[in-house]
Amino acid sequence: MQNSALIDQFLDAVWAEQGLSENTLSAYGSDLNIFAKWLSAKPLLEVNKADLSLFLASRYQDGISNRSAARILSTLRRFYGYHIRENAITVDPTALIDSPHIGRPLPHSLSEQDVEALLNAPNLETDLGSRDKAMLEILYATGLRVSELVNLTLDQISMRQGVVRIIGKGNKERLVPIGEVALSYVESYLNHARKNLLDSQQCSYLFITSRGAYMTRQAFWHIIKRHALTASINKTLSPHTLRHAFATHLLNHGADLRVVQLLLGHSDLSTTQIYTYIARERLQELHAKHHPRG
Repeated sequence: MQNSALIDQFLDAVWAEQGLSENTLSAYGSDLNIFAKWLSAKPLLEVNKADLSLFLASRYQDGISNRSAARILSTLRRFYGYHIRENAITVDPTALIDSPHIGRPLPHSLSEQDVEALLNAPNLETDLGSRDKAMLEILYATGLRVSELVNLTLDQISMRQGVVRIIGKGNKERLVPIGEVALSYVESYLNHARKNLLDSQQCSYLFITSRGAYMTRQAFWHIIKRHALTASINKTLSPHTLRHAFATHLLNHGADLRVVQLLLGHSDLSTTQIYTYIARERLQELHAKHHPRG
């Protein structure tokens, strides 16, 4: 079987077995195709430890980080582990390859003042500004992933109950409450801006583009960066900046860690615990600034 066919077979299998997101599958496919191209004519199922070591060395020479190398190796472990289970090979070439050591970085967050400035950046006198305001308010009020936000449909949000129903990673469903402030901006957007943007068209997605169509993650990321510039926010941002701020600020105000875990849709509490380090750093800053003997 050709290398491209082996990669497609693996991606189809892990999608069917684990319900992975399109982004994860795309990353797997990218890593495997880069490896297959590096191998040239050599079949993927004839690879040995030496091949893998040389490949990783070449990627380091290209300037990748330990984190990227660890991700590539994780992809290869999954790929060869799958073919071991399928009895296509008897030896896993990744078995004796050590994973690069990586620390666990803290996610970038924003202060409550920065978030307030960002939320106030859109121009509410325009339809697009009303839409952007509603999106930013929902994102900060719920801690949704950007992919979850842009994929929201009208039937996923209950204005009466004040909740949004999310289908997250692994097709797991969760209900997330929305605060009254965010709901008011969503209601205003639905009653006015969205109708104007649709201009008699039909679309099931909650948040739409100026052409009345589905919005991509990349498009919304550009929106965040534009409004951050307006708000004079010079800190490093990511598509998950408001998600991180949501979790950190909840913990700063005394929320239970397991409640935050449920709201974020984390399957493992250890994933949520990273936010306690950010909260702890903030508390230390406040203590040092305001305590007489800080």
